[in-house]
Amino acid sequence: MCLSIPSRVVNVSEDRTMCRVDTMGVQRDANLMMMAEESIEVGDYVLLHIGFVMNKIDEAEALASIETYREILELMDEEERRQAILDDDHCENR
Repeated sequence: MCLSIPSRVVNVSEDRTMCRVDTMGVQRDANLMMMAEESIEVGDYVLLHIGFVMNKIDEAEALASIETYREILELMDEEERRQAILDDDHCENR
């Protein structure tokens, strides 16, 4: 099962096809091609699926979700925490 952790946009490419997001301290590049209809700006919160930004979400909703993830992650050791965040990049598309 894949869970998408809300990620904050920290940079948008000049051609607006890619962005860099921060997911609870882990940064990665994400493709914006699925978001042609909606403008994504630095500071927005988004959900990713297999490296693509799928939608923009409300900041309050994103922060509430992140808090829940933090509570879950507190129960894990350091390596399990980092791996749980990184595994989002390798979610199977079913």
